[in-house]
Amino acid sequence: MWFEESNIYQIYPLGMCGCPWQNPGEPADHDLTPGVGAGEALPFTEHRIGAVENYIEHIKGLGCDTVLFNPLFESDAHGYDTRNMRLLDRRLGTNEDLKRVCGRLRGAGLRVMFDGVFNHVGRGFFGFQDVLKNREHSPYLRWFHIDLWGNSPYHDGLSYEAWEGCYDLVKLNLGEPEVRRYIFDSIRYWYEEFGISGLRLDVAYCLDRDFLRELRSFTRALCDDFFLFGEIMFGDYKCILSDDMMDSVTNYECQKGLVSSINSMNLFEIAYSLNRQFGPDPWALYPGRQLQSFVDNHDLVRAATALADKEELPVLYGLLYGMPGIPTVYYGSEWGMEGEKREGDHEIRLPAEEPEENELTRIISSYALARKKSPALMHGDYRQLLVTNRQLVFERSYEGERVIVAVNADREPFMAHFDARSGLGFDLMDDSVHDFGGGSELEPLSVHFWRTER
Repeated sequence: MWFEESNIYQIYPLGMCGCPWQNPGEPADHDLTPGVGAGEALPFTEHRIGAVENYIEHIKGLGCDTVLFNPLFESDAHGYDTRNMRLLDRRLGTNEDLKRVCGRLRGAGLRVMFDGVFNHVGRGFFGFQDVLKNREHSPYLRWFHIDLWGNSPYHDGLSYEAWEGCYDLVKLNLGEPEVRRYIFDSIRYWYEEFGISGLRLDVAYCLDRDFLRELRSFTRALCDDFFLFGEIMFGDYKCILSDDMMDSVTNYECQKGLVSSINSMNLFEIAYSLNRQFGPDPWALYPGRQLQSFVDNHDLVRAATALADKEELPVLYGLLYGMPGIPTVYYGSEWGMEGEKREGDHEIRLPAEEPEENELTRIISSYALARKKSPALMHGDYRQLLVTNRQLVFERSYEGERVIVAVNADREPFMAHFDARSGLGFDLMDDSVHDFGGGSELEPLSVHFWRTER
């Protein structure tokens, strides 16, 4: 499938485009899109989404081929508190603006994915506003888990189930056929109007499994290679990672291992996770599966802030592109943007209406392009060859091609001795020849992708 070979570029549009953190417009108590395709401007509309077009050549130059948008649609504040799934957030523009941007991305050879927020909506969601107004007479009453005899922290005169106790996020009743119909009709609209190729599912671990199976069937009917990957932070990913639910999931275990291993100079940590997930042993959890891999995202401290030594960022990204998975770069992190979560998420979702480029950008691009020309790096299995506190060497192999990934996280050179099963290797990043005989000297803070002789 195409997504197994993708390099993803992630954009949190409300942040990147410099939107105010609260929606300045009032929520509606009715559906603003009876015809589904309404593209007119809402009050207080600002046309900011066009800033994405400034990134097109930058994204391509970075070696990415897929753009993942975090929430785009009308919401109360941060996008995950949706008001309407069929209207672009007024802080970003109109549906016509979004259609133009998606068309230009696709015209440049980039696929487009949206963030599907289906577990909950915001208090400003039109159906919930109608329930607050009309109570038991609302046609949307069964869309939520409502107790008309209770009371909420907002003193609504009714209570409702919220996401993990956050009463700004009203949980949808996914067992209600009308809710599913609204969600599936919205996805169909996104597919037909904006040409999306897949969805990231927010808090997928919370979603009803029957809903996920029906969603999988629905999207396959739209397009047989429609990509679904789900957010999950803990536990066994196979609870949603299966042929009838998710194609892929967020690999938070390895994200933590990548950052922690380099900060503590203990590469045994990430080596353990990689072997546990993808290794040759029969108890490996996800061999042959392509999990979405990343070093940071819109919910995490930026990689340049998380690392104690920023000069180690190339090593971090080298591991990301060398390990099994679908690598994803979060906008701004490719040039070392910093951000720490001190008072919410604003500082990790900063404005950046124009991209920047530097040495880190160039290095990440070289990793991405190397991966693109190697079936073993895109699809190959994982076999560990050498691990120390500061060095990790492993092999990726697929249909006769073998690539040795050699990482030295130390500031000193290291002579690595391992069984390469070959005399020579050819570096995928610069086509240089490497002789494995007598050991392989790894330069300080270096990453190599050596394709071996067969």
